[in-house]
Amino acid sequence: MNRAPDVDYFATSLRPGWNSLPAALHEELAVALGTQITAVSAPVRSGFTGGFAARAQLADGRRVFIKAAGEGQHAYEAYQREAAVVPQLPSSVRAPAIITTAHVDGWFAVASEWIEGRMPGAPWTVEDFGLVTATCEQLAEVLRPSPLDGLSRFGDLIGDDVEVPAQILAGERKLPNGLQAWLPRVLPELAELVKLAPEALTGDSATHSDLRPDNILIDNDGACWTIDWNWLTLGPRWGDWVGLLPLAQHQGIDTFAAIARSPLTADVPKDHLDCLAAVIAAYMMRNTEAPPPPGCTPALREHQRLYAWTFLDWLAVRRNWPTVDV
Repeated sequence: MNRAPDVDYFATSLRPGWNSLPAALHEELAVALGTQITAVSAPVRSGFTGGFAARAQLADGRRVFIKAAGEGQHAYEAYQREAAVVPQLPSSVRAPAIITTAHVDGWFAVASEWIEGRMPGAPWTVEDFGLVTATCEQLAEVLRPSPLDGLSRFGDLIGDDVEVPAQILAGERKLPNGLQAWLPRVLPELAELVKLAPEALTGDSATHSDLRPDNILIDNDGACWTIDWNWLTLGPRWGDWVGLLPLAQHQGIDTFAAIARSPLTADVPKDHLDCLAAVIAAYMMRNTEAPPPPGCTPALREHQRLYAWTFLDWLAVRRNWPTVDV
C-alpha cells in the first residue's frame, strides 16, 4: 500500500436492531423513562462496537438516544462507565445528559439526551477545526485539576501496548502490513519517543482519552458536543486536542501553525507532543493484523491502520524523517 486506507466513519458499525433486544429490557427502560417508547430509528452506523445505539421517540414527546449491550460485549462495560462518568462532569462540559439506565437479564441500557448534530472531520474544514479547538481549550480549563476522583492515568490505559516498535526491532514481532515503506528506518526513533511517556504524558487533567471526530457532534446552532466518555483518564491538558491533529493535517489543516497559536501547546516541549503521537501510532500498530475483539467490527482494524499511518506521517514532518528513497 502506498497511501493511507480510506475509512468511512459514517459506516463502521454493525449494530442490532431494536426488536432484537430482549423484551424485558424494553419494559425496564420504559419504566425507568416513565413513559412508553413509541418509535425507534435505525441504529447509527458510526463507532466500532456491536452495541445497540439509536434515537427513540417517547410517548411524552421527548426524544432520547438509547445505547444497549449484553454481557460479554465490549460495549457492555463501556456504556456503564459512561453512565457513571457523565453526571460527574462539570456542567460547563457540553456532553449529552444521562437521563436513565436499565439493567436486566444480563443487558445494560442507557438513555441520554438526544442531540441533533453532525460529525466534523469528514473531512476537516478550517471552520470546524477552529470550533473543535476552542472546545478542547475550554475543556482543558474546566477539567484541570480533575473534578473526578479515582481516575487511572493515561499511561495505565495504554500499558505495554506501545512497546511495538521495540518488539519489532528485537525480532519479537513482525512489521505490520499496510503501513509506509519507510517505517523500518524510523523504528529506532519511534521506540525512543515512546520511552518519554512516563514524563511527557503525566498530568492532573481529566481527559476524554478517545476524542475522535466520530465522538464529536456539532449541533444545528454551531455548538460542539463531546460524546462517549467511557475512557476518561488523568493526563496532560493538551492530550485530547493533539490526538486530533494528525488526521486533520492529513485532510489539509495546518496543524503545525495551530500548535504555535494554541495556549494548550505553545509552551509544551516538542518531544512531549511527539511522544503522544508516537504512543498512539505504536498503540494502533499493535493489532492491525488480528481479528477484532468480541463485539467489535472489522472496521476497527482499518481505523487503527489509518491512525497509525497519519500519526507516522505527522511525526515524519515534525522530525524530518527520511521518507523517500534516494
